Amino acid sequence: MEVLIITLPLIASIISGFFGKFIGDRNSEIITSLLVSISALFSVIVFYDVIVNQYQENIVIATWINSGSLEVNWSINIDSLSAVMLIVVTSVSALVHIYSIGYMSHDPHKPRFMAYLSLFTFAMLVLVTSDNFIQLFFGWEGVGLCSYFLIGFWFKKDTANKAAIKAFLVNRVGDFGFALGIFLIFYLFGTVNYSEVFEQIPNITDKNLLFLGITFNSVDLICLLLFIGAMGKSAQILLHTWLPDAMEGPTPVSALIHAATMVTAGVFLVVRCSPIYEYSEFVLNIITVIGMSTAFFAASVALVQNDIKKIIAYSTCSQLGYMFFATGVGAYNVAMFHLFTHAFFKALLFLGSGSIIHAFKNEQNINNMGGVWKKLPYTYSLMIIGTLALTGFPFLSGFYSKDAIIEFAYLRGNTTGYYAAGIGIFTAFLTSIYSWRLIFKTFHGNYNNKEIKIDETHESPLVMLIPLVLLSLGAVFAGFLFKELFIGFEGLSNFWRDSIFFLKPLSTDHPPLWFLMLTPILVILSIPLSYYLFIKNKKLPEQIANINQPLYQFLLNKWYFDELYDVLFVKPSKKFGIFLWKFFDLKIIDGFGPDGISNIIKKFSVKANKFQSGYIYQYAFVMLIGFSALLTFLIVK
Repeated sequence: MEVLIITLPLIASIISGFFGKFIGDRNSEIITSLLVSISALFSVIVFYDVIVNQYQENIVIATWINSGSLEVNWSINIDSLSAVMLIVVTSVSALVHIYSIGYMSHDPHKPRFMAYLSLFTFAMLVLVTSDNFIQLFFGWEGVGLCSYFLIGFWFKKDTANKAAIKAFLVNRVGDFGFALGIFLIFYLFGTVNYSEVFEQIPNITDKNLLFLGITFNSVDLICLLLFIGAMGKSAQILLHTWLPDAMEGPTPVSALIHAATMVTAGVFLVVRCSPIYEYSEFVLNIITVIGMSTAFFAASVALVQNDIKKIIAYSTCSQLGYMFFATGVGAYNVAMFHLFTHAFFKALLFLGSGSIIHAFKNEQNINNMGGVWKKLPYTYSLMIIGTLALTGFPFLSGFYSKDAIIEFAYLRGNTTGYYAAGIGIFTAFLTSIYSWRLIFKTFHGNYNNKEIKIDETHESPLVMLIPLVLLSLGAVFAGFLFKELFIGFEGLSNFWRDSIFFLKPLSTDHPPLWFLMLTPILVILSIPLSYYLFIKNKKLPEQIANINQPLYQFLLNKWYFDELYDVLFVKPSKKFGIFLWKFFDLKIIDGFGPDGISNIIKKFSVKANKFQSGYIYQYAFVMLIGFSALLTFLIVK
């Protein structure tokens, strides 16, 4: 069964990718959706077995690499952590496949799209079921490659091509750090298998290494390099710039990449490596700072964005920040809980936005919407559920997981933890504001679209609405049903067991009542505040923006990260590349190579051409000179 979970999406991808034009669009959609759905069903069975029977197994499929001390197996490692990821990846992927049947109905390349989705799912499953860093890296690069295919799926759009290249290149920066971390692990331990590496970590806690002229503690350096890889894949601040532009791909791509799979790989990596990170307080503090900075940064930018998908994309970036600062304060299980609940309500929001875009005939600017809540009643209701869950409204899934992160940050008891908790509360308030801004400007107020009449907007077909309904069930009930299992103190010993390592036990204290009540109160108060700002008094936000024009432009331009990187990296690299091209390539390589040789031959041929005059007496004279030279040579010899 475990083998089928991994291989069924690969089989689906091969069938749709190589034989799609023979079996037809509809059969491609049905086969890929069916096989991934079966994989999701098997994942549920495995997850149930892990919960009830404490099932744990490492299934070795084949020996992959055997060279010297390097022994790497191709395996399927099933434990509590990988079982959770199997549920998240396969369930969301199956629903995205089904949703895509309706959303991509007018696209001429449906088999290719479904093949990419299934291949992406396969790569992510390989990543989460690995028992060594090499197989993990294979899946890691696999999802990066598939994200390039999916973001640039509409390759005739220049913006889609640029976004795909940007995502690929930014991820290469993080992946370079990740690869160095794997090299360092093999250098220090002679192995890349998780169990063997984790056993030896306590033995090197006092060992120092010289790296780039700086002396590092060996464990700190490993953790830092691995985290650089996680930053790139999970779009943390400094390596986040690819995520909003990735919205150029079809909406189902956004839901799959940015809700449940690729962007959560970085969080999964840190949690999987908790036996290493627990020995590096220094890097854990860095992760906390990066995480809370990302959460605040992305939320602040989302406040002023007008593209519906980019608002949700920055929301994803912000929520990933929450997950990271949860790992930074040592609450790895809480980070996984938020990853689990977030997958459902964020996929719901992305696919719901796709339903809105579908209704507005590919319009994505929320300023060109409004007043359609009666025309799109099902989409509206489901988007409300997703928004309530995202903002942490009491008793929905986000309330249990996000508030738990803030509470454990507070209970950490150090300065970093208190800062993270404070920023987490403020960011939760910002999250609620921009989320309700999206709802009110999209569904309420006056209808603002001049290109499409309101009567032309319509509800999505059932094949798109059914996945939304199923995701809404997860958004409502996942937090309540799984809270005790994931973050209850019985769950720490019974469910997670050895898959997460805690050097120091998590605090069993309770924060003060005022602290517990603060976030829910702010979240609830933000609803009438948002209604007043974006429905009752629409001029007030414009007035605030005009008064604080520099701040507004700062947020609108995403803190100028793209402009900064353009000045620091893009333009100098382009100038250096042009110099190498014009000087080394054209003048030296081509000049002394093919161009130079061809020029010499051309000059000789021009000179030789002069001998071809057409006069017989000149030819006879040349022949006589040649014959004389030959006789002279023979006589002298």
